[in-house]
Amino acid sequence: MFERSDETLVKQALKGKKSAWITLVKRYEKNLYNYSLRMVNNPDDAMDLMQDVFLAVFRNLAAFRGDSPFKGWLFKIAHYRCIEFYRRRKPTQSIDDAPEQAETASDACPVGDLWSHQQANILNSALQILPLSQKLVVELKFFQHCTFDDIAQQLGISVNTAKSRLYSALDKLKHHLEIDHVK
Repeated sequence: MFERSDETLVKQALKGKKSAWITLVKRYEKNLYNYSLRMVNNPDDAMDLMQDVFLAVFRNLAAFRGDSPFKGWLFKIAHYRCIEFYRRRKPTQSIDDAPEQAETASDACPVGDLWSHQQANILNSALQILPLSQKLVVELKFFQHCTFDDIAQQLGISVNTAKSRLYSALDKLKHHLEIDHVK
C-alpha cells in the first residue's frame, strides 16, 4: 500500500485534516515512547513526556519548515522536553531516589523471549548511569539510527563532540556491564 510522506502529512494536517495528524502520531508514537522511557526510566513519566512532545509538535506544526526530516524535528523537540524534564526534577529528586522501572503485566513475556527481555532490562539500567548528554547520543545513534551529522544537528554540537560522547558512553557502559553482569 502507498504510504504518504511525513511532509505530505504535515501539509494536510496544517490544512485541518485530522486523519493526517493521527497518521503522524501513530507513525512515531512507539519510537517516541521508547525514547522517552529510555531517557526517564519510568513508564508514567515516559507517557507524560511523549504526550508533551506531541502537544508541542501540534502547536508548532506551522513552524516546521521542512529543512530537515520531520522525524529529526520531532526528536529534537523530544530532546528539549527531556532536558526540561530533568531540570524540573533535579531540585526535588536525587537520581539515587528515582524509582526503578516498574514491570507491568504487558511487560510479561513468553519463556522464549525471557532472555531478550532480561537483556533489555540490563541495558536499560546500564543506560541510567550515563549523563544525559551521553545518553542522548547513544539513544540517537543506536535506537533512532541517526548519523553523526544528524546527531550533531539535533543536539547543536559538532560531529566530533557527538563521536566523543558516544565513545565515552560506550566505555562507561562496557565497564559497568563487565563489573555488574559478567561475574
